[in-house]
Amino acid sequence: MLATLGMTVFVFTLVLLLGNVIKEVLHLVINRQATIGLALHAIALLIPYVLAFSLPIGMLTAALLVFGRFSADQELTAARASGISLVSLVTPVLLLSVAVSGLCAWLNCDIAPASRMAYKELLYHAGVSRPTDFLQSGETTQIGNNAIFVGKRHADGTNFDSIIVLQYDRSGQLFQWIQGTSGTIVSDPAHQQINLQLNNQSGMSHSSDGWKPITDSGYAAFSIKVDETREQKAVPLPISDMTFRQLLDKRDEIEHSMAEPPAKGLNKAQLMEMQRELKRMTKDQITPVLVYLHRAAAFSFACIGFTLVGIPLGIRGHRREASVGVATALVLMLIYYSFIVLGQAWADHAERAPYLIVWLPNFIFQAVGAALLWRANRGL
Repeated sequence: MLATLGMTVFVFTLVLLLGNVIKEVLHLVINRQATIGLALHAIALLIPYVLAFSLPIGMLTAALLVFGRFSADQELTAARASGISLVSLVTPVLLLSVAVSGLCAWLNCDIAPASRMAYKELLYHAGVSRPTDFLQSGETTQIGNNAIFVGKRHADGTNFDSIIVLQYDRSGQLFQWIQGTSGTIVSDPAHQQINLQLNNQSGMSHSSDGWKPITDSGYAAFSIKVDETREQKAVPLPISDMTFRQLLDKRDEIEHSMAEPPAKGLNKAQLMEMQRELKRMTKDQITPVLVYLHRAAAFSFACIGFTLVGIPLGIRGHRREASVGVATALVLMLIYYSFIVLGQAWADHAERAPYLIVWLPNFIFQAVGAALLWRANRGL
């Protein structure tokens, strides 16, 4: 069981990793916006996040494969003839599922969301450290307090044609615009800035005397601090990527922010109406947080339900083929995860208690699995 579990978890982890890598990392490497080392770092950060999904399905697939072959080779019949019950045989496997569930709880509640956010921040800062990633042909890009339009980007990613730079002050007022027939971008990681050089420049500058043309010096250089860009384009922390502790803090923050204000000057009817409105608003805001709180806890118990279902189904299948076991595991995983998706889709409908829906597949799989295992133990 351990050997099969290791193999299936490895395969599913690899498949899920490839999906994420192809979608989010590979094009950065191809466009020279990320190095191979950075791509490997991103993959390493994704592994804990992917393991949270591959461990449960690996446990289910391993149970189907091992006990399917166990039954097909008549080993179960031989064990029963020797006076060994099915319950005695599967007890170590069930204990293994409990241990794997504990590992999944650690991943779902802490390691996986933290790694996912670190992965997003790594990709973001990779883009910031590569200034050419911001500038694309025919597009205007906001970098710090500057809006930069690029007419054409050359294949080398550092030379550009038809560049217009709009510079704003801290209040958002335009104080200077400059254009150049061509330009070059030079990254200065030591000073955390982007150096933009324009050729054949011209433009206008605003002062207390109004707008005045900029003297054509044939050359202009600008330095844009990367730190400013990071502050303006900080990676947000969605509730889907919060750790269990962060979700609890978020719940407490919402409850505290929606505390009842002083009710001076209100009559009884107005006070009751205000209380009802506050409760409704609190419920609407806190329900999405509760959904992800319960999802992290509920999905941690998936391994137990999958093992309880996988053992009797494998015995009933009497199949040695791995393809059949994998296909059955995928179907059961889709059924299980459909409840999770439904709960997340209903996160904005507090009246439907979506945070309880994410627990339904656990109860269903464990109840059905226990019933099937009881029947298999009795030889039914």
